[in-house]
Amino acid sequence: MAQQEIFLLIINPIAGGIDKSELVGMVEQYAEQRTIKLIQYETTGKDDELAIKHYVNQYQPKRVLVAGGDGTIKMVAEAIEEYDIVIGILPAGSANGLSVDLDLPDTLEENLEIAFNGMVQYMDIVTVNNVRSLHLSDIGVNAELIRNYENGTVRGKLGYALQILNTLIELEEPFEATIKANDATITTEARMVVIANTNRYGTGVTINPIGEMNDGKFEIVILKNLDISVIGKILLGNIPLDENVVVLSTSEACITTNIPVSFQVDGEYCGKEQKLDVKILPQQLKVAVPAKLT
Repeated sequence: MAQQEIFLLIINPIAGGIDKSELVGMVEQYAEQRTIKLIQYETTGKDDELAIKHYVNQYQPKRVLVAGGDGTIKMVAEAIEEYDIVIGILPAGSANGLSVDLDLPDTLEENLEIAFNGMVQYMDIVTVNNVRSLHLSDIGVNAELIRNYENGTVRGKLGYALQILNTLIELEEPFEATIKANDATITTEARMVVIANTNRYGTGVTINPIGEMNDGKFEIVILKNLDISVIGKILLGNIPLDENVVVLSTSEACITTNIPVSFQVDGEYCGKEQKLDVKILPQQLKVAVPAKLT
């Protein structure tokens, strides 16, 4: 008799500011109909990685399903990095940029099918000062937006929209960035420097038009000293492709700034930094995706 498959469901109860009870109920029903044993863990924000490793060691699940946003997915990916397990994504956060890049559909029913049965896509992981990044990290104006969002009281897309205005009102002066990559050095004024393993933010804006998540490289996107109207358009989803935008593709880089600058990783604000050491870890993660991506 074949052994019953086990899936582990990780739920971030506060992601996206929405109730997850209906989502969890649908996952439970889907698993029951397919005779899959479903183990559940709800994150608390304290020692979650250790708890997830404990569950993985105890139950040895075939897949780990993640109901949350980019930050939750990153945390789970770090927890299971040493294990040969596929991650199935159930987008449920304020920022779901990785699900956008993976071309995951809008409905929960379709995402359940992919999370449970989808094809496997290998993904690179980027390390920034030894912090893992699956998706997009940056310094500058977008990180300031995320800082303001985390300090705000309104969640979801409305919360981001409100904080775009606050971020533009409080906009700081541009900083000077020096990027060493591919045996060359660039020094320039910048409003924002993006470290991109994938293409798009959760808003749908393509910040990195040439990137692929499994090519052994990441892109550095430099947005120079743009005026406030252009910055607003970028935050809302319209990036200019002109002399004010520089894109570099590399597997290793060092980024320094003349002053400490706001820094975020996969939608999580990480304080201010003045030096970023960036490297690629090729094909470190397996993610369930629609068949067309494989």
